[in-house]
Amino acid sequence: MSINQGWWKAARCVPSPNRDARPNHEVSLLVLHAICLPPGEFGGADIERLFTNRLDPDAHPYFKAVAKLRVSAHLLIRRDGESVQFVPFEARAWHAGRSRWCDSGWPRSALNDFSIGIELEGDEHTPFTEAQYHSLAEVTLRLMEHYPMINQRRITSHARVAPLRKIDPGPTFDWAYFRQQLNNPVRQTSHQA
Repeated sequence: MSINQGWWKAARCVPSPNRDARPNHEVSLLVLHAICLPPGEFGGADIERLFTNRLDPDAHPYFKAVAKLRVSAHLLIRRDGESVQFVPFEARAWHAGRSRWCDSGWPRSALNDFSIGIELEGDEHTPFTEAQYHSLAEVTLRLMEHYPMINQRRITSHARVAPLRKIDPGPTFDWAYFRQQLNNPVRQTSHQA
């Protein structure tokens, strides 16, 4: 599936208002995240509600702390591999927060300015699914084709760019398997998930 005007055709489109223009039009980094709402629960529409400012603070005790946040990601990959896109890749999504990246030896902040944020539905305790790895590899390969500044060295985690604040996607994310998927996109291998 291709990318057209910043939208990935394989994704269901749920536009988020939590976005703005990239200041320099640079797209050169991919940041992987993990999210589940409420914590420890998968499925449902609460992540979509959070990224579109429609999360009911009274629907769950945890939501009182996050319902007023104005956050988004470019893409969410659900447990079944479905992709939901909130922000076109050419726009700035609000996903990385206070973070830093060492870019060819130079520290950079304001990562939202030049990064794409992909959320995987999950947490630091539960292994991600085969379907998620497949969808993530598929969109990552398309992103690397469409945005040539993104390569495997420019794929990182939220934990790596905000180590004192974040741990996602967490220890259950299999980086070696993900990179194997990128290097061998045609050959499918089995993976416990």
